[in-house]
Amino acid sequence: MSGESSSCPHIQAELSENFGEAIYPRFKQVVTWNVHRSAAVRAPKRRRISPPRCGVCDLALSRPFACLHCDAAFCWEHGHAITHSKQTNHTFCVDAKSGRLYCSQCDDFIYDPTLDELYTRTVVSAEEKETRFQESKNLREPFKPWSPTDKDTSALENANLPPCQSRRGLVNLGQTCFLNVVLQCLVHNPLLRNYFLGDKHNWRNCKLDTCTCCEMDKLFTEVYSDDPAPYGPTSFLHTLWKVASSELSGYAQQDAHEFFIATLNQIHSTCRGSTNVSCNCVIHSTFAGQLQSDVKCERCGNTTSTIDPTLDISLELKGNLPENTLAACLRRYTQPERLGPKEYSCSKCAKGSPEASKRLSIRKLPPVLSIQFKRFEQRTNDKSRKIDTPVRFPSSINMAPYTTLVMKEMEKENASGPGAGVPFSYLGPEALYEYDLFAVINHEGQMDNGHYINYARFQDEWYRFDDDKVTHTSLSAVLASNAYMCFYVKRHLDYKPYQTPTYVLMREKEEQKERERELKEREREAKGGGSMASPRIVGGGGSENKDMEIEDEIWATV
Repeated sequence: MSGESSSCPHIQAELSENFGEAIYPRFKQVVTWNVHRSAAVRAPKRRRISPPRCGVCDLALSRPFACLHCDAAFCWEHGHAITHSKQTNHTFCVDAKSGRLYCSQCDDFIYDPTLDELYTRTVVSAEEKETRFQESKNLREPFKPWSPTDKDTSALENANLPPCQSRRGLVNLGQTCFLNVVLQCLVHNPLLRNYFLGDKHNWRNCKLDTCTCCEMDKLFTEVYSDDPAPYGPTSFLHTLWKVASSELSGYAQQDAHEFFIATLNQIHSTCRGSTNVSCNCVIHSTFAGQLQSDVKCERCGNTTSTIDPTLDISLELKGNLPENTLAACLRRYTQPERLGPKEYSCSKCAKGSPEASKRLSIRKLPPVLSIQFKRFEQRTNDKSRKIDTPVRFPSSINMAPYTTLVMKEMEKENASGPGAGVPFSYLGPEALYEYDLFAVINHEGQMDNGHYINYARFQDEWYRFDDDKVTHTSLSAVLASNAYMCFYVKRHLDYKPYQTPTYVLMREKEEQKERERELKEREREAKGGGSMASPRIVGGGGSENKDMEIEDEIWATV
């Protein structure tokens, strides 16, 4: 951020002359007030914060613009905030919700890196005090910005910085557009990017003969290289043919969602830390969530709950509707549905219940939310069709209404009888449930002769990927596209407070083993005058030659 400069000379002059003494306290006060107000809107047993009113029209403000030179607040819709700034020569006012700064002399919203950083620090500090997520009796662990140690500084000085562009097209190797769009979405996944570019898995040090994780590491290396030419993922496709099912092998067009799930499973199986239970590999740490199914007997009120792991959410589309929205699909997904008398047998009633309902909810939200719209429908006459109904999806979404905790709290609020009517509250800041869109996959054409493309966000810019062709696009074009799959990343990631991350413990353990091994080797050399190195087999390479032949065959089809 040190290389960034303010877009407004007036804020630069204000901060340099007065060192921010007049601006900073008021700015922090407004931002902190908004965090407290958001947490207290529906929190039970807490004094409600009355909304401020416009100093001109006395309108109750849901999104006030506060003057940074006095204690007044005004509305934006009727222009009273601008009028006050110009009449009183109070140059700056701030949007309490977003922290955006308005300069009356520039007559525009402005950007200043110092105030932007102050806004982030103030919001985090205020949310730490408001959160209800606690470990024992401790409050939320304070955020500590990373600062490099002497060892880190030395390592960074000798490091070669990658270009970090990630805007590299992928060659179509013969109806492999399904593979290209999924790989582009994985490459632009910020959590996977940090994992592989952070050298958590290095293909040069891996001992597995066939490893999908190694192929992902090679892919990230190629995409983030200096070479702008399209890259052909031949080794990735070759590895897929060797380890995947026969249905995904060959040159036929495949379903992008099926390939996405198969790729996640293969990365999981070859990743460090992979287990069958409570897996903490990079795939489950990124995509894994939990769905809860509640079956309620309407006769006796008994509820049976089942929790299932999930890597994505598949939503049905209503083809007879003129328009679908992601929110409407999620509401239908979490609405109760009636079960037939033979579909459920109540354990409490000990007999089949003619009245039972089943409801799905999200028990645990994943860090990255992958959503598939079921556009391919299988009919009874063995004929399939594609549902081309448009789906409106937002650039950001709050998933709180679809979680198990919030849905139960809502039921208590809407219920009748003793203990009913208690207003629900979010567990922690509402921002913990917010997601931002970063990739979209589209299917164009029909089922038999269609083509996949995708959109992906790099920093704040959107790009359209059509195999080897990469073009700049806009967010409005992305939201207007007919999505098949959407990928959202959590705005605030969860963490376990006051605990050392497992990967740090594992790295320290490996370093300790390495030091012990080196110490034993030195002791052995001191006693026996050195040890004879094991012979190394050079040549042969029957398997390697075969792999190269298969890759050559793939290239020959391009």
